[in-house]
This record gives sequence, structure tokens and C-alpha cells, in this order.
Amino acid sequence: QVYLAQSGGGLVQPGGSLRVDCVASTVPNGDFEMGWYRQAPGKQREFVATLSHKNTDYADSVKGRFIISRDNFQGSVYLQMNNLQPSDTAVYYCAMKTLSNTYWGQGTQVTVSS
Repeated sequence: QVYLAQSGGGLVQPGGSLRVDCVASTVPNGDFEMGWYRQAPGKQREFVATLSHKNTDYADSVKGRFIISRDNFQGSVYLQMNNLQPSDTAVYYCAMKTLSNTYWGQGTQVTVSS
């Protein structure tokens, strides 16, 4: 079992920046993908960004503004969010996908408001 602990996020004005962090309790053997998803009130959870050994992908809505990075040795993943807009307001979840399982963090609130 892998537990993902999230930190960061908070309240920021439009145009501001925030970072959310995610640290895994253990690092799985083999390759695994880590990423971020978000869920706004009344909406379904949506993809934000993922990072594996082969690919880095971003949702069109965050390209050029968000940067995903990871530390493979610690099983950590980070999301730097720049030029935040009210439409980015959501609970952000980190995820770790191995060949056999998907693990989720507890969620972190990001609120963009003036």
C-alpha cells in the first residue's frame, strides 16, 4: 500500500502563483507515473498533468502556466502553478499509477479569488 501526502495550495489572487507537493510513503519497484488531477465544485475530476519516464503531458487549459516535476528517489511530485485564474479553483489531487494500482492523495484546496 502506498500513501500519498499532499501539502501546499491555499488562497491566491488572479495572476498569482502557488505550488502543491505530494510525497509517497514508499517508492514502488519498476516504472510508475505520477500526476495531478483536480475537481471543481459541481464538476467531475479532470486531468491536469502527468509525468513518467517517457512522457510529460498537460491539459490544454494549463499549458504554459503549470509545471510538473518529480523526484524519483523520494517518489515525490510537485506542481508549480503560475498565472492562476479563478477557473483554476479546485481541489487538487496527486496520483501515482503503477502497473497494478492507482493511489490518490487526500486533496488540497486551491482557491483563486480577488
